[in-house]
Amino acid sequence: MWHVILNLLTLILINRLLVDRKFPQKSLTQGELITIYTMLSLAGGIAGRDSYQILVPVMGWAFEFATPENEWNQLFHRFLPDWLILREPDVLHQLYRGDSTLYKWPTLRVLVAPVLWWSLFVLVLGLIMFCLNVLIRKQWIQNEKLSYPIIQLPLAITQSNDSHWQVQGSRFFRNRLLWAGFSIGGAINIINGIHHLVPSFPHLPVTYLDYNLGQYFTNKPWSAVGRFPFPIYPFVIAIGFFLPLDLAFSTWFFYLFRKVQQVAGVALGIKALPAFPYLNQQSTGAWLGLFVVVMWAGRTHFRSVFRQVFSLSSSTENINDESGKDSPMSYRLACIGILFGSIAIVLFCHQAGLSLWIIPPFFFIFFMLSIAITRARAELGPPTHELAGMNPGNLMVDLIGTRQIGANNLSIFPLFWFFAGRGYRGHLMPHQLECLKMAEQTRMNVQKLGLAMLVAIFLGSLSAFWALYHLAFIEGLGVIPIGHDSGVFRMLAGRLNHPTPADLPATSFMGVGMLTTFLLMFLRTRFLWWPLHPLGYALSMNFGIDYIWSCLIFSSIIKRIILSYGGVGTYRRAIPFFLGVILGEYVIGGFWSLIGVILQYKTYDFYFA
Repeated sequence: MWHVILNLLTLILINRLLVDRKFPQKSLTQGELITIYTMLSLAGGIAGRDSYQILVPVMGWAFEFATPENEWNQLFHRFLPDWLILREPDVLHQLYRGDSTLYKWPTLRVLVAPVLWWSLFVLVLGLIMFCLNVLIRKQWIQNEKLSYPIIQLPLAITQSNDSHWQVQGSRFFRNRLLWAGFSIGGAINIINGIHHLVPSFPHLPVTYLDYNLGQYFTNKPWSAVGRFPFPIYPFVIAIGFFLPLDLAFSTWFFYLFRKVQQVAGVALGIKALPAFPYLNQQSTGAWLGLFVVVMWAGRTHFRSVFRQVFSLSSSTENINDESGKDSPMSYRLACIGILFGSIAIVLFCHQAGLSLWIIPPFFFIFFMLSIAITRARAELGPPTHELAGMNPGNLMVDLIGTRQIGANNLSIFPLFWFFAGRGYRGHLMPHQLECLKMAEQTRMNVQKLGLAMLVAIFLGSLSAFWALYHLAFIEGLGVIPIGHDSGVFRMLAGRLNHPTPADLPATSFMGVGMLTTFLLMFLRTRFLWWPLHPLGYALSMNFGIDYIWSCLIFSSIIKRIILSYGGVGTYRRAIPFFLGVILGEYVIGGFWSLIGVILQYKTYDFYFA
C-alpha cells in the first residue's frame, strides 16, 4: 500500500529533522515505526475499494433502488436482516443523493447498530486470521524462509544501524543508487502528472490503459484474446526484481497460456461449453489446490502443532512450541481463538439469516482461499491479487446449484461481498503475516504487535465507516467513485428468478485447475530444472494479473542479466536502486493524490488498477 509507505516516510523525516534534534529521547524506534506501518496497513485494507467501499453502498442499495419493475421487494427484502442494513427511506435518500450531513441524530441513530455489528464481525474475522497466521508463521518464515518481497521497502527505510534512532536508516538514504532509482520513478510521475493537467505536455505511456495489444487482433479466432494490455509500471518492475525468477516467469507464461486457451476455444468451435475456458473456475480450483499443496508441504510442522496443542508430545519435543516473547501466542491459545471466533461467526451468520448447514463450508472455503492468498503474498509478493468472481458463494452455486442453497442463503451472500466476493485486494491476512515477518527480523515484541493489529482492525473499521459516510452524505453515494453498483443484487435477482441446478462443466474445470496445480507441484519436486510454479498458474487464470504481467517480463530479464553477468554481489548492490524506483513512484504519486484532495480535482493516478 503506497499511502502507508508515504505516511511512514513522512514520520521518518519528522523524526530525523525535528524530534531527534530537540527531543532525542522521544524519537521513534524501528519497532514503533513498524507497529505504525502494521496498523495503517490493516486499517487501509478495511477502507479499500474491495472492502468497505463495497459494504457501505451494499448496505442500503437493495432498498434505495427497489422498484415495482425489478420486484426486489417481493424477491428478497424479507431475507435481509434489519440490524445489518439500512432501510430508513429518508436516510437512504440523503445518503445516495448528498447535500446533507452525517451529523444529525436521526441519521446517527439509524447507522450506529449496523456499524458496530459489522465492526465486531470484521474484528472476529481478523482474530481468526491472526490465529491462523500464528499456526503457519514458523513454517513459512523460519522453515521455508519465504522471500516476502512486499516488506523489503518498509524494512529498508526503517532499518537501524545502531540502537538509537539518530543513525536509523542513514546508510540506506545516503546510497546514490537509491536516489538514481528515485529520480527515474519520480520523473515519470512528474511528467505524466503534468500531462494529466496539461494534455499538450509530453506523456510517458506506462499504465494499464496506455497499451492494448488486442487492437491488432481483429479477425477470428485471434480476436478472442479480448483486451490485451501491456503495462510498464516502473514500481511493479522494481517489485518484480525481488521475486524468484521461476515465479515471475511462471506468472507471465501462464497469462499468455490463458490467452491461448481463449483463442483455442473459438478456433475449435467449442459451443457445447459456452463459458469455455472457464477461467474463473480454473482459477478457483488452482487456489484451492494451492492451499492443499502448501498444507501438504508443511505437514511435518502441522503434525507437530497438533501434538503440542493436544499435549501428545514429550517435554523434549515441546521445546519449539510457539510460546514466549518471540511468538505472538502459543499454538494452544491460537486454536482456542479460532474455536471461539468460529462459534461467534456461526452465531452472527445464523442470526443474519444463513442456514446452519451452509455456514461451515462457506467459511472453510473462505479461509482456504485466505491462506492461499497469504502464501502468494509471502512467496511472490504481487502488487495485486484481484481474484474477481472467486468466492465461496459462487463456488457453492456451481457445486450444488441455487435450488439447493435456497433463497434465504442466496440473499445474504451480497452482504458478504466485501470480504468474500469482489477481489480480495485489501485482504487482512497477508498484511498480518508480513508484519509478523518484519517483527521477527527486527526482534520486536510480537505479542504487543498482535494486540496492536486487533486494535487497528476495530478502530480502522469505525474510521472507514465514518470517512465513507461523511463523504457520502455530502457528495452522494450515487456519484462518488467508490465501490460498485447493484451488480450483486441484479445477480441475486437472476438467481432467484431462474433457479439453476449444479453446473457440471464449471465444477469439472475447477477440478482441472486443482489437478493442474498438483501436477505442477509434483514436477517441481521431481525435477529441479522445472521452471513453472503452480502459483503463477493460479494468479494468471484470473484477470487481476492483466495489470502486471508484462512488468514481470522486464523484471525477469533484468534480474537474469544481473545474476548471469554480475553475480549475487551485483544483485545485492542493485537492490537500493530498485527500492528507489518504488519509493520515487510512491512519493510523487502520493503528491499528486494529495494535490487532488486539496484542490478537489482529478489528478494523475500512477497505478490505475
